Amino acid sequence: MMAIPALEKEESLRLEQVCVLRQQGAGPRRELLSGISFLAASGEISAIVGPSGGGKSTLIRLLNRLEDPTSGAVYLGGTDLRQLDPLQLRRQVALVAQKPFMFQGTVLENLQRSFVYAGKPLLAPDSAELLRALAASRLDEEFLTRDARSLSLGEQQRVSLARALITSPGVLLLDEPTSALDRRSAEELGQAFREISRQQRLCVVLVTHDLALAGRIADHCLFLDGGRILEAGSPAELFTRPRTAQLARFLAGPAPQEV
Repeated sequence: MMAIPALEKEESLRLEQVCVLRQQGAGPRRELLSGISFLAASGEISAIVGPSGGGKSTLIRLLNRLEDPTSGAVYLGGTDLRQLDPLQLRRQVALVAQKPFMFQGTVLENLQRSFVYAGKPLLAPDSAELLRALAASRLDEEFLTRDARSLSLGEQQRVSLARALITSPGVLLLDEPTSALDRRSAEELGQAFREISRQQRLCVVLVTHDLALAGRIADHCLFLDGGRILEAGSPAELFTRPRTAQLARFLAGPAPQEV
């Protein structure tokens, strides 16, 4: 396995003609993604929007090798992900899932978990790295002593974000990260994503149903429907001047319910 490459702005994550076919039982193979090509750069946020069942979850799983494409390739810093050790890759390409998993124990123990697995010294509660991750995730230090599994879903999402940031990844994958938050909290966390992307030169890929969030913080936006990218451009271009009937229908649909 090759070492994780250094990331360049011009080429952080790149997908070339990615297709995913899946077969259930003895039935025919179904195409989940077809001909997906795009570039996500460091220091920028790329948002993926589209209806449920359009392929967003499958796509984001490809980006840190929770799945492999049937054909085509995903590159990190110019290197095919299939040439990289999956565990090392997932420290560099961190995923914050929609439904965060909390290990038993305190928030501090959850934040230290990655270092346990890597066999590295644990960060102290007052370490600069840990406090930076908390601040970026909009969490107070008093959360460190709280039981992680007793937190609200929105608080657990913030802990999951801090746990991802504490390993200093080059790429951050966000799967519906504000789904359990009220509008004000979603606004605050959205601003945090933008600051993290800019200040830490992170490549951020955001999957969201929240078009208002995508419109405020994304640099680039992809509309995914039926496993294909039907439109790509700035949020302003896509949301004000849709070129396809599919995107126009999606934009005319009901807004996401607030928590």
